[in-house]
Amino acid sequence: MGPVHPDPARSPAWTPSRNAIGLWAVEGAVGTLVLALLVTGLEVFLPLPTWLAVLLPVLVVVEGVVSIGVRPRLRYRVHRWEVTAEAVYTRTGWLSRTWTLVPVSRIQTVDVTRGAVQQLFGLASVAVLTASSQGTVRIPHLDADVAARVADDLAHRAELVRDEAT
Repeated sequence: MGPVHPDPARSPAWTPSRNAIGLWAVEGAVGTLVLALLVTGLEVFLPLPTWLAVLLPVLVVVEGVVSIGVRPRLRYRVHRWEVTAEAVYTRTGWLSRTWTLVPVSRIQTVDVTRGAVQQLFGLASVAVLTASSQGTVRIPHLDADVAARVADDLAHRAELVRDEAT
């Protein structure tokens, strides 16, 4: 067995907005609420063995603690991004890590998206698209003003690179 290789490059410099933790916690709370309603429905309408009737609510509580209290902070720690003079670079995932690097010269479109829940937290996401089907880089949950500046900067840089190539 060969040597274990380190990360393919240094970690990107920036994390999402701290408000992303709150957004992910709200998403976890909504998911836990749906699960709790489902378990309540099962217990009301189906005759369950006593052990299962006790275990299901306990599992819902554990899921709530993890999805509201633990997972958002883990996601915040592992989501990283950076824009350099040459590329857009992201790293995501805690169990399975994904590094994505898109050269500025490959950028075709830069989109800023603000979902309904993101707007409540003052957040936006930036998507950098290339001609490749695998080339999209998403930078999730930036402060809305930071996302707008990043998108404008990337669009300007990509235009300059295209002008230099012609």
